[in-house]
Amino acid sequence: MYKLFKKEDWIKALYDISGYKVFVPVKENYYHIFAPLREDITPDFSFFNTRLSPKSVLFPESERMFEFSMNKDDPDAFILKEVEKDFSKQAVVGIRPCDAHAFLIVKRNFDTPEYKDPWWVRRYENTTFIGLGCNKPRRTCFCKAVGGGPFSEKGLDILMYDIGDSFLIKVITDKGREFLGKIDGGIDPKKEDIERAEKIKEDAERKIEIDVEIGEILKKGILQLFDSDIWDEISFPCINCGICTYLCPTCWCFDIQDETYRDKGYRIRNWDSCMFPIFTLHASGHNPRAEKFRRVRQRFMHKLRYYPEKYKDGVQCSGCGRCIRACPTNVDIREVAKKMAKI
Repeated sequence: MYKLFKKEDWIKALYDISGYKVFVPVKENYYHIFAPLREDITPDFSFFNTRLSPKSVLFPESERMFEFSMNKDDPDAFILKEVEKDFSKQAVVGIRPCDAHAFLIVKRNFDTPEYKDPWWVRRYENTTFIGLGCNKPRRTCFCKAVGGGPFSEKGLDILMYDIGDSFLIKVITDKGREFLGKIDGGIDPKKEDIERAEKIKEDAERKIEIDVEIGEILKKGILQLFDSDIWDEISFPCINCGICTYLCPTCWCFDIQDETYRDKGYRIRNWDSCMFPIFTLHASGHNPRAEKFRRVRQRFMHKLRYYPEKYKDGVQCSGCGRCIRACPTNVDIREVAKKMAKI
């Protein structure tokens, strides 16, 4: 099912939609971010990608999980109570296909047959993902090499094609059909509109040529990779700033802490990073990854070897290229993959 909207009509319709909390890309200073749509916000779909992925829509950077009282006179003193959360319907409009793919990768951690994160799962189930295809991928993009593509439909409910002065809207799932049913306007596209969109898609896919050689990495034994001497070389420029993991849409590490003030306390979940020395520090004082090369090795082994070994389906990377663009010392996961493949 396709619909065609003039760009201004599509944006206007988003303001009028009911029953959803809508997140859209907006420009903030030098970068784009996803923000809740309000009357004082203008969506900007003429962007490459957001600085941060929209993973915080389901997995907040910092979230109060439970609260408790430390007042001894309180009959519920020291009893953890779940903090009220918002699980209403929401939609992310303009998400790039690499970031939608990333949610499917993260889903394998938060939604398993044995264990489910109830808050992540409920938010995921109540979120509609409206993708925006990438007409002009950049040199740091390698989504096609890790199972995605600039117009991949993985994890999406709707896919938007930018065909000039209009968006061609392709409905993929029932959730997408329900969302589009809330929007007034749009016309049936002509055959040439769909053909133009397909041509844009083909041109974009041809621009991504790099291969990260995952097949070759999987042929290597885990200990063969783990004990290799490449990790000293790869980790040498790293300064353990953690920007690669902070920006990554597929990183899911977190820390849980209790914070108190006077007679009230909260149990809080915060994003964390395997790049930080304290991440693996034991209460005993022992740290199995005290040296920098061990932390760098863990990051790349997990994404490119442990994850595919466990799940038998791709790698823990959607090829968005954020870590490449933001790394202050030019560590490139694609180059690391090549080195791993040649061991």
